[in-house]
Amino acid sequence: MSSGAVSLERRNERADLMRWAVLVAVALAASWLAVRLHARLGTAGAPFDGEYRFAVNPRSALAPLLAVGALVAVARGWTDRLPWRVLLLATYAVAAGWALALAVVDGAAGLANPVTNPEEYLADVPRVGDHPAAFVRGFVADAGSLTPATRSHPPLPVLLLWLLDRAGITSPVALGVTLTLLGVLTVPLVLVAVRSLAGEPSARRLGPLLALAPYAVWVAVSMDAVTAALGAAVVAAGAVGSEHGRRWWANTAWAAAAGLLLGTAALFSYAVAWLAVTVMCIYFVRRRPLLNVVSAVCTLVPVLLAQAAGFGWTDGLAAARQDLMVRLGPARSAVLWGMLGLAALLIACGPAVVASARKVRMTPGWPFLVGAVGGIGFAVLAGLTRGEAERSWLPFFPWLLVAAVAPARPGGEPPPAPVWLAAGGALTAVVVEAVLATPW
Repeated sequence: MSSGAVSLERRNERADLMRWAVLVAVALAASWLAVRLHARLGTAGAPFDGEYRFAVNPRSALAPLLAVGALVAVARGWTDRLPWRVLLLATYAVAAGWALALAVVDGAAGLANPVTNPEEYLADVPRVGDHPAAFVRGFVADAGSLTPATRSHPPLPVLLLWLLDRAGITSPVALGVTLTLLGVLTVPLVLVAVRSLAGEPSARRLGPLLALAPYAVWVAVSMDAVTAALGAAVVAAGAVGSEHGRRWWANTAWAAAAGLLLGTAALFSYAVAWLAVTVMCIYFVRRRPLLNVVSAVCTLVPVLLAQAAGFGWTDGLAAARQDLMVRLGPARSAVLWGMLGLAALLIACGPAVVASARKVRMTPGWPFLVGAVGGIGFAVLAGLTRGEAERSWLPFFPWLLVAAVAPARPGGEPPPAPVWLAAGGALTAVVVEAVLATPW
């Protein structure tokens, strides 16, 4: 790009940063007012679950130091010069280091406590015992006796922890690190999908925004982050598999993989099924209608296998919704939490989400946003958002940032790496980690 175009992009970045700061200030003021008026929130940490605190110690320097190093590398153009596969590995390493550095602000407890929380999945692992099939078969009937995290999701999160236990990963810290390393696979998988549909320059420039995203605070030690990685694998398989120039059997195999991954992801989370809309839009753009049939049929395979084992996906969804209404409905207003969920989204995604909203018409990657916006919009409008949006929407957050690296006009030259937006997001994560304590 010419120096004038680069200067214009930098000014636009700073303007987006200011717009985001104003929106965040309004959202936080509204949250504070809701707490002061004793609205039905059920938490003192609105717009998040948890409570506010102030925690700064020598470990707090790890994340800022990592962020500064990564941003210097981006500013010097390393993301443009590294070979593609090396870039994917480097971005994954930075994302993993970033999530872990944020978690260890609280020391080993930052990695262990979210796992050992008595309301989380690990508490239900002993119920599996030596009979995982029996656990699946009685999952819906026994939902009332399971932990809140387990009964609001399908059974695979507990079974994954059971498998890790059988593999010898029993230490809470080791489990926390393992879940984090699995969750940050989302970053390279999103980049692969974006490269396929929007081009390699856009994917390279998106890398810093994803690696240093504020929502990494909730990626660390999170089963929802594992679900996000599965969801990203679904979209990546659909994008790569629908590319022209491949043999028909290769396209079919990729579409089948996308379906199998989607069916598996749906057994981790009910909401992630919305990413099917993204895959359908990708097939529409690529003029691959028959791949919809392949992916749809293969999506049913894991779901029907679970049905044969005794777990009905729709029954589980109905039970989870009923539990939400009974457990949180009286204490939390759906209308208020719908608005607070959007405020949490604004902070968790950082300033890049404002730039993405401004440039959404410019990106060929618009299909990535459709499923994410649809899933979040449905949750808000259906009154299903009653807290925990910062972690339950993790499978959607990365896709909301895709348009931030779109050109100034359709088909135009990609903008430079968004250093200001990435820096703003990193600073947000550091501040949130320092002032907010969440139960997971």
